[in-house]
Amino acid sequence: MKPRTVPFNPSDFEPVRMVALRFPGTEESVSHENTPSIKVRGKLMCRLHESGEFIPIRLDFAIRDAYLDSHPEIFHLPDHFKGYPYVCMWIHPYDRKLLAEILELSWRGLATKKQLAAWEARTASSEPR
Repeated sequence: MKPRTVPFNPSDFEPVRMVALRFPGTEESVSHENTPSIKVRGKLMCRLHESGEFIPIRLDFAIRDAYLDSHPEIFHLPDHFKGYPYVCMWIHPYDRKLLAEILELSWRGLATKKQLAAWEARTASSEPR
């Protein structure tokens, strides 16, 4: 059987990777069809979808629904993801602030108490006084 050729560009994931790896305990990984991904404690936080068109991001269902309602031009939910705690973000129309916000929410849902405390300490020490 011939391996499937997937039309994605790994550089489309680079802005996501750069933001996600700031959080304690995040690590780069490879997921479905050799797509780049970020995991926390071995659990998928986000990845580049094999279509190359969007990024599934793990989120609590209530938070997911709020983002789908407030940013329908940026987030969507393909049928495959409806039963799972993920929201799908189109590759290019997002801004950096929204990207950081949604990735932090995703990370918080997967992080340990120790990782959360480390993040809180780091961000508290970097805030202007």
